[in-house]
Amino acid sequence: MRHRKSGLKLNRTASHRKAMFRNMVTSLFKHERIRTTDAKAKELRRWADHIITLAKRGDLHARRQALSIVREKGVVHKLFAEAAERFGGSAGGYTRVVKLGVRPGDAAPIALVELIVPEAKPKKKKAKKKSAKAGAEKQKAAAAKTAAADESAEKPAKEEKKTKKAKTATDKKEPRAETKAKKTSGKKADTAAKKEVKAKKAAPAKKKKADAKKDKATDEKEAKSGAKTKKAPKKKAAEAKTEKKAEKKSTAKSKKKDTEDKK
Repeated sequence: MRHRKSGLKLNRTASHRKAMFRNMVTSLFKHERIRTTDAKAKELRRWADHIITLAKRGDLHARRQALSIVREKGVVHKLFAEAAERFGGSAGGYTRVVKLGVRPGDAAPIALVELIVPEAKPKKKKAKKKSAKAGAEKQKAAAAKTAAADESAEKPAKEEKKTKKAKTATDKKEPRAETKAKKTSGKKADTAAKKEVKAKKAAPAKKKKADAKKDKATDEKEAKSGAKTKKAPKKKAAEAKTEKKAEKKSTAKSKKKDTEDKK
């Protein structure tokens, strides 16, 4: 009698059996299907269902409990991220055992363990939504037609209003343009008069500047001519000296000739 004794011993010690199922559960969640013997597959379903319920719970304590069984952190993280969407619609039956036959070496029965993705139930509300959408579209089309008819009736009135506004705007713009032209002409006349007054005031000053420039030019010319006259007597004195020297030389030569003739 095996009352209150769940699980299979599988002719292994407790530590060996626990390590084996921990490895098998991690490989099942990593690859989503594994192949093993029939007895191990039936026992593995208990471990896998327990960890999936922890993943659906999703709190920190459940994550730590799963990490105490599953040996890889990445597998646990992926399982906890996808469990709510993948297994949230079902309350059990997360795995499937498919018998494959007999192993050729020892004739042991082999089975395939894989995770099941529950199929979503078809929703009947879509047809109602479609019908409601069709009615709403019809109402929108009718409203658009009435709005188009109203706009076509309102168009001539709007055009008349626009023409009236354009006329009033042009009537207002014409006197404004005239006033602007008058203002601009008056401003131009004022500026021309101011320029003439300025030119008249500046004329004597310009004449004075021109006279001063002329006086400076004449003074400079006179100074240059005086310098030339000063240099002229010096030249004359030098010429006189050269003439005297030439005369002395000629007299000396004549005296020499006389003395030679006497001898």
